[in-house]
Amino acid sequence: MAILGQTLARVLPSRPCRRTLGLITIWTCFCWVVFRVSNDDHLLTSYYQAEKVNMNTRELLGRIMTGKAENNTMSTPVTVGSTTESGEFNILEAVPYIDRSPKLSEADLVKKLQPQMPNLPIVYWQENKKKKVNKNSSCTKYPDIYDLHFNNKYWQVMETSNGTFHLYGAYLDVRSKNRLGPTVRILGMINRLEPKVKTFCQLWFSDSKEPVFSKVLEYKYIWYKKWGNYKQGLFQPYLLACQLPKTHWGKAPASVSIVEHKCDVATNNLRVIYNKPEGEKKKFAVCVKGLDFPDDDLSIRLTEWIEVLTTLGADKIFLYNLEVHPNVTKVLDYYTSKGLVDVTPISLPGYQPNLPVLQHMYLKSKLNNKRQNELIPYNDCLYRNMYRYEYIALLDIDEVIMPIKHNNWADMMEEVVTSSLKVKNETRASWNFRNVYFMDEMLDLHEPEHFKDIPPYLHMMQHVYRSANYTKPGQYVKCFHNPEKALILHNHFPLGCLGGVCTSYPVDTSLAHLQHYRQDCVSTLKKSCKNDFKSVSVKDTTIWRWKDAVIQRTTEALSKLGFFGSNSDNVVR
Repeated sequence: MAILGQTLARVLPSRPCRRTLGLITIWTCFCWVVFRVSNDDHLLTSYYQAEKVNMNTRELLGRIMTGKAENNTMSTPVTVGSTTESGEFNILEAVPYIDRSPKLSEADLVKKLQPQMPNLPIVYWQENKKKKVNKNSSCTKYPDIYDLHFNNKYWQVMETSNGTFHLYGAYLDVRSKNRLGPTVRILGMINRLEPKVKTFCQLWFSDSKEPVFSKVLEYKYIWYKKWGNYKQGLFQPYLLACQLPKTHWGKAPASVSIVEHKCDVATNNLRVIYNKPEGEKKKFAVCVKGLDFPDDDLSIRLTEWIEVLTTLGADKIFLYNLEVHPNVTKVLDYYTSKGLVDVTPISLPGYQPNLPVLQHMYLKSKLNNKRQNELIPYNDCLYRNMYRYEYIALLDIDEVIMPIKHNNWADMMEEVVTSSLKVKNETRASWNFRNVYFMDEMLDLHEPEHFKDIPPYLHMMQHVYRSANYTKPGQYVKCFHNPEKALILHNHFPLGCLGGVCTSYPVDTSLAHLQHYRQDCVSTLKKSCKNDFKSVSVKDTTIWRWKDAVIQRTTEALSKLGFFGSNSDNVVR
């Protein structure tokens, strides 16, 4: 026994060691129990959450199944694994959460539709559709809106014996320099060169049940054949004109239809737009062709551009929208709500594609078709605003007419007009500004680290290096147009004017120029771009005079729109 005791003493640890091992074992067991309890809680919570989801699913199903028999007492009990969500759910008494707004009347529907289709006289039609015309009093009738031939939402179609007319807008022209007198002008596209077909206007007035007939006097071609696309069968932009008879001077037609024969029942009917100024005429309107950026998120660039233009004096910016990135839509909606921007949706007429993405590919490939289509929104913008603004500019969202000496457009144009009158004492149809390129690469070349005191997302404020050379006089210019004289507008110059030949005054570059922010030259200057424009660049910080205001306003707008911080979840990435 003594030997056995000595052996055990050598094998077993000492009493302090045994006590320590015991404590470690007890602690390990305790931790294991705590872990199991916590894990069971998690499993229980997961179970309850799953049951809650199942309950919500059943509840939704119950709501779907809810019928009219709400007084039936049959119920299905639902028990929820929660102390706060329990009780019985009666699928026959449940009321689904749906929109129970009262149905709109036809008059309400018409008022809702009119802003979406400003060229459609739907209000006038709704108010007069029940008026009866006496037998034999007229050879035709007012076209029912359901009988109109629509094309791609915003266009109306007339088939003639020699060509198809796609009509977009109609406008009352009572400008003092209009030699035709009060005239309804109709903007559209025709698949004929120099149309020969004789057509008529049926002019409809709100105080009469019968139309007034007027012959279409002219088809103004809004294009030069030397630019290309001068082919029969292709849609060409035109401005048609119908005089108001002297018996109706002083009156504004409610709508107009174009027909080949006077007594034809029209397949088109356009609201005649006559936007008289509300109060005093404002100074500056800016028109932007159909935006076509389905994949390019230009939201930040657009925000900065809008703030720069409004700081310089733009009263309102009118943009036409083909297809843009969702973030661009957010920006446009924001500035529309502030009254600084007006957005008009537009489409391509006829056989041209309007399917998203395909439309963009088409316009990128068919440049002349693209440029001809752009003339519709440009001239629509002119005629919608010719009575409301003193000056109208056609700009792209990478262009700014920049005053060199003055703090705003109003002061600048006061000196520009004075200077033009000294050269020749006549009012000009437009005042044009020389084009100069602010290339992307110039900033990196001169300021690799960029400007630290300017937010990096402000493109124009950062890019203050430009080509030392301007493009040639008259090339790639942009204008402030005089709406009292302009008849038809092109991107760069007026193509036709009231009172004879168009006159455009070239503004001296010491007063102002057109700042054009691009990655590269336009395609027609690609060969000479490197030597003529990229080789020598200079720093031009004129835009920094408005730096603080633009930084503050742009950043505030982007913050409100959720491009920074906690609200950025609303931004499409």
